[in-house]
Amino acid sequence: MTGAVEALRALHVRRPQGDPLILPGPWDAASARALTEAGFEALATPSAGVAAALGYADGETPADEMFAAVARITRAVDVPVTADIEDGYGLAPKELVERLLAAGAVGCNIEDSTGGALKDPREHADYLAEFCAAAAGRILLNARVDTFVHGDGDPEQAVERAAEQAVERAALYVAAGAECVYPIMAPVAVLPLLRSGIEGPLNALALLTPDGPSPAALGELGATRITFGPQLQRRAAASAAELAAGLRQ
Repeated sequence: MTGAVEALRALHVRRPQGDPLILPGPWDAASARALTEAGFEALATPSAGVAAALGYADGETPADEMFAAVARITRAVDVPVTADIEDGYGLAPKELVERLLAAGAVGCNIEDSTGGALKDPREHADYLAEFCAAAAGRILLNARVDTFVHGDGDPEQAVERAAEQAVERAALYVAAGAECVYPIMAPVAVLPLLRSGIEGPLNALALLTPDGPSPAALGELGATRITFGPQLQRRAAASAAELAAGLRQ
């Protein structure tokens, strides 16, 4: 597993601008195999996509089922897998590390919000520091920043304020040991600002829409790493529904 985390770590560093690491999101073993057969060097499980595959709404998957799903994915492929573990399920940092390693994951996302509200950033940074100490380099932490989802203040200044908060929180999380920062749902227009204010690799969410920027374009704006959340799972479900409708005709 040490080799896998070092391989994942190496994929994040010294990337040329415009050439971000692309991490598609498998929701089960079959989708993970399909993505690796397409040539992807690493994968990032989306909690919402896994939840849907297990029959749960986003955010309602029991921890045991989430870790079991991640384990099935890691067993199915020979590339590094990083897992979205939401807000950590209330587990102590050491136990969270143990559960991730037992599932075969060598990276993870941890959110800085819970129950629809932002956590105190300094308390969360302390939690992340404990996590990183327990991980001892065996897990690459991608610290998710939720200020663009659960921000506060004047709605007319919401994006500007969310960006300021994201930079402030990112500094605390990087100091705690995070190796990548993920300001989820950050508007494309603020990526250069985030890039200039955040140390280390920056994760951006790519929206699979006809008018959305390409991963390369996001890379030019400062993204080091691109993920897609549950969009691949949702497209697969939509394709299955379309196929099923055709079979009934």
